[in-house]
Amino acid sequence: MGAAAVSTTESAKLLLRVLFGVLPLSVVLAHEGENLSGLSNNPDKAIFAVRENSTTCLMVEFAVKFLVPYDVLALNGIDLITEQASFTLPRSAEIEGKCGSTDSEIHISWKNKAYTLRIYFSKEFRDKGIEVWKISKVQFVYDTSETSHFINAYNPGKHTASSHRLSALVTPAGRSYVCTAQQTLTLISSDHQKGVTVSMYDVQIQPFDIASDFVFSEPYKCITDQRERLEETLPIVLGVILGLIIVITLVIYHFHLKLSTPTPQLPRDRSLYKNM
Repeated sequence: MGAAAVSTTESAKLLLRVLFGVLPLSVVLAHEGENLSGLSNNPDKAIFAVRENSTTCLMVEFAVKFLVPYDVLALNGIDLITEQASFTLPRSAEIEGKCGSTDSEIHISWKNKAYTLRIYFSKEFRDKGIEVWKISKVQFVYDTSETSHFINAYNPGKHTASSHRLSALVTPAGRSYVCTAQQTLTLISSDHQKGVTVSMYDVQIQPFDIASDFVFSEPYKCITDQRERLEETLPIVLGVILGLIIVITLVIYHFHLKLSTPTPQLPRDRSLYKNM
């Protein structure tokens, strides 16, 4: 009887700790993540979604490349030299995430969580009351003891590279960010303050206000893409304008010649016709 009472008491305490958030549970915090990369024809591009109550609340579609410096021991066995590990985000990664009205995040892990990319999003109001969303923080956790990318790493172990005061991919609320051009972030690592480069390209991201399941909202193109589009269309526009100028010039010249050429006049004295 006493043992049963103790067991019941402990169970009640455990339940209260869970209900009031004293005991954190990942099941409570994390929303359902889905890997949709198989829908992309691009072998380098991954598509991930976070869902809440069977509805998509966050979607990312991109290709990501990492450039990570790490130390190796020199041949003399004393000095350290820096090597660069270069690799991409695999399409087979696992996804976790969390959606909120003003804050959302996605965690992308692979190789048994030897690597984890965490992207944090937030909403805010800017000038004239315009609401936007942005990437507010990026973290990349990597393990230099994972030998497929880190060869003969000195003092191998896990490190975390983080952004500092980040405000990237600023996009009007209710729209998705689209950019074909490469977007590069530099993160500072806990491994002797080394700079880790994260490059994203062929990007489409929306962390809030997704109206239709698995469907991005109206795209908001990045400035780089807009500039490249302008550079592509500008020569065509200039060519059309130049062609019109040439046509107009020729028409004006034709009428000028026609008006300036004197018209032959017949003599008024009829007697002069005999000599003609």
